[in-house]
Amino acid sequence: MPTFLLNSSPALFFANSAFTSASRLVDALFDDTFTDIYHLQPFDWAILVPYFSVLMILSIYGLHRYYMIWGYRKHRKEMPTEAPQKFAQLPRVTVQLPIYNEQYVVERLIEETSKMDYPQELLQIQVLDDSTDSTHPFTERLVAQYKEAGLPIEYIHRSNRHGYKAGALQNGLLTATGEIVAIFDADFLPPVDFLRRTVDYFSDPKVGMVQTRWGYLNRHYSVLTEVQAMLLDGHFVLEHVARSGGGRFFNFNGTAGILRKSMIDDAGGWQHDTLTEDSDLSYRAQLKGWKFVYVPSVECLSELPVETYGFQVQQSRWAKGLTQVAMKLLPTILKSDAPLKVKIEAFFHLTPNISYPLMIIMSALMLPVMIVRFYMGWFQMVVIDLPLIIASFWSISAFYVIAHRELFPKNWKRAFLFLPALMAGGVALTIINSRAVLEALFGYQTSFARTPKYAIGGNQKVKLENIEYRRRSGWLPYAELAVGTFFLGMIAFAIESYNFLAVPFLMLFVGGYYWAGGSTLWQEYQGKLQWQRQLAEAALTEPRP
Repeated sequence: MPTFLLNSSPALFFANSAFTSASRLVDALFDDTFTDIYHLQPFDWAILVPYFSVLMILSIYGLHRYYMIWGYRKHRKEMPTEAPQKFAQLPRVTVQLPIYNEQYVVERLIEETSKMDYPQELLQIQVLDDSTDSTHPFTERLVAQYKEAGLPIEYIHRSNRHGYKAGALQNGLLTATGEIVAIFDADFLPPVDFLRRTVDYFSDPKVGMVQTRWGYLNRHYSVLTEVQAMLLDGHFVLEHVARSGGGRFFNFNGTAGILRKSMIDDAGGWQHDTLTEDSDLSYRAQLKGWKFVYVPSVECLSELPVETYGFQVQQSRWAKGLTQVAMKLLPTILKSDAPLKVKIEAFFHLTPNISYPLMIIMSALMLPVMIVRFYMGWFQMVVIDLPLIIASFWSISAFYVIAHRELFPKNWKRAFLFLPALMAGGVALTIINSRAVLEALFGYQTSFARTPKYAIGGNQKVKLENIEYRRRSGWLPYAELAVGTFFLGMIAFAIESYNFLAVPFLMLFVGGYYWAGGSTLWQEYQGKLQWQRQLAEAALTEPRP
């Protein structure tokens, strides 16, 4: 609404007077020409105050990214490459492989696990299968074949998914014979020497968990997988090193790690009241005094989701789960005897997903803010906007480029090519992750949604329309396209008002929302065509009476 229309409302006259003195302070940040002809009105304040409040909060989390970069650079040389002491007698180890409807990757998983270098008399492999489709009989037969060949492997199938993955892991512990428990999700490929390089850390009785770094089989499959790899690299390359090296709490990532069984029991076992049972257990265990170790030199390869909606579902599950853990454990953490630095870092670690609903608020306010600020001068934009942009948005670029450089020092500049896509990928998560965070805040419970994996490695291409397990996205892509169109209109306004500097920033939003909505609808359309072809082929081959 144009500001001059607000001046005609008698109801706002007194409110306008109340803001006059504060407005004069802000006037000092505007151009001389502007202050002679315009003063902020109540409507302007009602738009600018929440907008800059949101931007300030996002900037604080952005500054925390800079802190993570600093922490990484300080502690990166302290990360262990081998255990400081070794067992005189190796302990028994149980390897748990939780799966649910994983027919495309389960054979690869069991095959790679069978190759692990560890004395077989000290090894137990549990295939924890909650499958409800053909994966169940297929995996049962596969396990029987390996068992006949002499592999110490057993098959445990549950007829219900009570507790989901956490329930399956806890159920497996009832018959686990190992003092140490290694866990690998269905889409991971454990290295042959994984146990040899991780078990000896448990010779220190205070060590409760050892986490290794994730790698990616299909990193270069598409722009989407490149973006996912960069996002995860920021976590595994920078954050884990900064937190573990700095004596802060950090989390087991649910897979590619190894835990002490007595630690799991001492911390209260696997609990399924959050969607990230791994982070939940991690904080409960560290509050009990258990020591966690991060070993980035050990890389465990995995498969990234290749479908847009699959990626979004995975990220929203993590966002909701971490927010649930924050609500469950932050009060306990803040009241504990843990050092202040640990409490502060725990807050930042468990609450970053609140930025997604804040981004929705900022997006809704952006157009009226652009209208209000059309009358403002350039000086206040330099004084206010630039520091906030550096703190909030530039930190993202620095964070992921540095992580990429640490992993790929010879071609690290390639990361700059994917920065626009990475920013757009973050935008593409805004709506679905905002819903996930709000569901967590309001206590709305949902089931554990698996992420489809298809045994894709390297640059191998598959026709996704031929693949089962695809989830329907519902209203989400249409909402994303609508919001993308809204930002397209904002670009038009920015051009008409000669605010050309805002256009590249707004294009990231347009690209992110259109990319998410358009690619999801296209993939689902291809799946529908394939289903129709299958029905037609079945009708042709069906015998007539």
